[in-house]
Amino acid sequence: MNEGNQVSKDTLPDSERYDLHMHSTASDGMNTPKELVRLAAERGLRGIALTDHDTVAGAREAAEEAEFVGLEFVPGIEISTRAGEKDIHVLGYFVNPADTLFLERLAGLRGIRDQRNDLILARLRELGVDITLDEVKDRGGRPLKPGESVGRPHMADVLVRKGYAVDLRDAFDRYLAEGAAAYVTPPRITPTEAAEWIREAGGVPVLAHPGLYEDDKLVREVIEGANVVGIEVRHPDHDAAGEERYRELARQYKLIATAGSDYHGVRQGVVFHGELGEYVVEEGVVNALRSARFPTESRSRLDR
Repeated sequence: MNEGNQVSKDTLPDSERYDLHMHSTASDGMNTPKELVRLAAERGLRGIALTDHDTVAGAREAAEEAEFVGLEFVPGIEISTRAGEKDIHVLGYFVNPADTLFLERLAGLRGIRDQRNDLILARLRELGVDITLDEVKDRGGRPLKPGESVGRPHMADVLVRKGYAVDLRDAFDRYLAEGAAAYVTPPRITPTEAAEWIREAGGVPVLAHPGLYEDDKLVREVIEGANVVGIEVRHPDHDAAGEERYRELARQYKLIATAGSDYHGVRQGVVFHGELGEYVVEEGVVNALRSARFPTESRSRLDR
């Protein structure tokens, strides 16, 4: 399998850059799917993948806007899983956003996410922190729509607004990050299950931001167990040494090396995680991902 080539924004002409990791208001991003497409077009990108957490609710809006502005669109997903007592995220590219079984499975994952939210809020109350689920779901005046999801960044917003944290980083470090005072997670599916779901929906599974797991032995176990097709080598939270390690892993396992900004928009004046268009791949990587799809009997019109 072609391991592909992930690059910095300055090493490719604008017309050949693809950002393959970003989030919209359908999950925990600050921009609507349409706004993300317009922003990508303004920055001269050739294409993007929308990879919201456990939902494809924004795919149709993004695809329609991408067609209007002449941007290539890759329908994607970022699925939350658990392995080795750590939260592991699996990206899926070229999934069919209209696949009925896939949608049912994602709805179940959002149910688990809702359980996690309830547990975290209960833990916060035990710590004397008074925020409600209604405040979290309000999302700063953007109420939750069907098929969308809420997560810890929305809680962090409320914690900052109500004075329980100085900023979003403080909110995560003090309460919400893995190992922090209010962190809790219910049982989740495994990376192997997520990869199977992605394949069955016509997509390609890729291990997201391996550096965040701080356990390269576990990363290898996930690669081997889930049989992922790619690994996200360039990510805003990877340093140069980390990029080189994961580039080498891509070579060893013959994986497609991908990149993405993991753009969530601007919260409290800070860009999370990276700026849209700063971490990109060339067209050859996108073509390699497209070629690696598991064949299905039908494809959505969004996947063209």
